[in-house]
Amino acid sequence: MREPALTYQLLRNLTSPVVAVTSERAGKENGMISDAAVRASIVPTIPRLSVYIHKFNYSHDMIFETGRFGLHLLHTQQFDVVRRLGFASGRDQDKLAGIPHHPGRLGVPVLDECFAHFECSVVNVMDTGSSTLFLGDVMAVGCGAAAGLEPRGELLTASYFRGKMPAEWRQEYEAKLKDAQQIGAELSRLIKPVVWKKP
Repeated sequence: MREPALTYQLLRNLTSPVVAVTSERAGKENGMISDAAVRASIVPTIPRLSVYIHKFNYSHDMIFETGRFGLHLLHTQQFDVVRRLGFASGRDQDKLAGIPHHPGRLGVPVLDECFAHFECSVVNVMDTGSSTLFLGDVMAVGCGAAAGLEPRGELLTASYFRGKMPAEWRQEYEAKLKDAQQIGAELSRLIKPVVWKKP
C-alpha cells in the first residue's frame, strides 16, 4: 500500500538545484522556475542536460515550438528571481521586466546574474503526461555575471529555498503548488509517444 504523502515527501529529495528556464518566441520572452533539471551526458565533448516542463506552463509551448531554451543555475541570494519567475504566469505579465538579461547566442534570454547558465538546443522530447522532458544539447555556457568566468555565490537548492522562504510568501507558494498538483493529476495518465521534429 502506497502512502502518497510520504512518497511525495521522499521524492522531493530527488529534485535538482533551483533553475530559471528562459525562452523566446516571435519576440516574446519568458522565464519560469523549475527544480527538475539534470545533467544528461557523461561525455565532456557532448554536453547535454534535461529539464521537465509542465504542459500548463506558458514556457512549455514556447520551447516545444522553437526547440531552444536557456537554463540558469541560481544562487542563494536570488530568492527575488524565484518569486518573480515562479509565482506568476508569463501569459499575464512580462516576468523578465526588471531582471537584467541579454539575448544569448541562440536568441533566448540570458540572465546577467546567476550561478551559471546554459543555452540549449532541443534534440529530443518525451511526453510524461503532465509535462514534457526536454533533452537539450548545450550550445553555450557562462558563469556568474554577464562577463564572469567563475560561478557566483552558493548554489540554490529546492530544500534551501523552501526552508528559508520568507513566511509571507508561504501561503501563496502552497496555493500555487496545490493548483499545479491538481492540474498535474488530471494530465499524468495521458502519455503519448512523441516524435520530435526540430522546428
